[in-house]
Amino acid sequence: MTLDDRPTRPATPADLLDRLRDSVRDGLPAAIADLSTLVRIPSVSWDGFDPAHVEASAAEVARLLTELDVFDTVVVDRVEIPGAQGVLGQPAVFARRAARGGKPTILLYAHHDVQPPGDEADWQTPPFEPTVIGDRLYGRGAADDKAGVIAHVAAIRALVEATGDPELGIAVFIEGEEEFGSRSFGALLAKHRDLLAADVIVVADSDNWNVTTPSLTVGLRGNAAFTLTIATLDHASHSGMFGGAAPDAMLAAVRLLATLHDDDGAVAVEGMRAHEQSVPAFDEERLREEAALLDGVRSIGRGEILHRLWAQPAITVTGIDAPSVQNASNTLLPKVSVKISARVAPGQDAREAFEAVRAHLEAHAPFGAHLAFSNVDCGNPFLVDTSGWAVDEALTAMHEAWGEEPRLVGVGGSIPFIAQLNDTFPDAHVLVTGVEDPDTRAHSPNESLHLGVLHRAVLTEAVLLARLGGAVELGAASRDGE
Repeated sequence: MTLDDRPTRPATPADLLDRLRDSVRDGLPAAIADLSTLVRIPSVSWDGFDPAHVEASAAEVARLLTELDVFDTVVVDRVEIPGAQGVLGQPAVFARRAARGGKPTILLYAHHDVQPPGDEADWQTPPFEPTVIGDRLYGRGAADDKAGVIAHVAAIRALVEATGDPELGIAVFIEGEEEFGSRSFGALLAKHRDLLAADVIVVADSDNWNVTTPSLTVGLRGNAAFTLTIATLDHASHSGMFGGAAPDAMLAAVRLLATLHDDDGAVAVEGMRAHEQSVPAFDEERLREEAALLDGVRSIGRGEILHRLWAQPAITVTGIDAPSVQNASNTLLPKVSVKISARVAPGQDAREAFEAVRAHLEAHAPFGAHLAFSNVDCGNPFLVDTSGWAVDEALTAMHEAWGEEPRLVGVGGSIPFIAQLNDTFPDAHVLVTGVEDPDTRAHSPNESLHLGVLHRAVLTEAVLLARLGGAVELGAASRDGE
């Protein structure tokens, strides 16, 4: 489906739209204050960081949801990570209110955990001290994804203020470990399936075309991440005495990793496939600006840039365990471990892609190097069914809130749990929205949120909730859940 051939939907009544606009505008200072409170909590979900901060973040989210006074239940819960006996995942927050009058139920997802800040010297402001500079709020999690949490909270506030107690059913799932692989996500889904069941699922964890044009994400790459250990020696040896005859692990690793890409930088692994799809125009200059390419550095891969980002596989070495330059000695290393992140194009199973990468590495191991694979984590890609009525409703709400035609886009990053949501609730319509923009720098130093985007994202969701709650006659398909 394209924007040109989607069915025309009746507009939201002007008086209701005005009330929603007023409520969202008047509530924006409170929303920014609530977001700032969340950003001050360093809720990094990775091992090695204090889990008490994630617990504090979950408690604050639960407080915000409880104070809306619309939910029948608000619960904070954590469950055992599958395959890790006795190890609990990070706390997630759940809420639900029952639908009335035959109205549908909408599930609102976001996550309250964040990435590590990295080197604080790379930040222009303290990472966990929210700071407004111009029209942007800086801080770790200010956009990814605590702004998603606040978009849900603020939209519900505006809806209640503009329409009173809604008949729409609303469920909320605010996860606490999305940035660390959603390890207990499946177990949480299984335990709270009835609490989360919905007709429409909104995942507020994506981005927008720019700060004035909204996007609905309809395609996501999957991921296959793992640790690879390359070993060549039983113990370290003197590089002067044995270098030139005994192959060290670093040499083997460098040569092996180089085989993953061809001379253009495209993935050279047989069995990793691309997805055929058309993409909007996106020139090299925009890539250069948004990805911060240095002068003289050219892009990698082949084909349209957005096809490379949305629909082709990618492989990145994201970490390496080896002596630092400061601690380097004249030694042949016996083994080297690297973290590899493979992005999987829509249409290919992530486990199949991992096996293709494994087979490639084993076939190209130089000098007889020994390879070991561990910490394998696979998440499937996802394609949204754009023929569903809820997609039309989301696009209509975006247009009414932003005053611009929204874009249907793909995303190069991965949100593997969306495929799990779809498997658990196969009849639900999945909508992937977000509050990010090309300058957000999610996961990087100086992450920030454009406050105008937050304003319009909240209004979009408030309009969508109002429409699903009966403000507009949506037609038989949506009433019947078809």
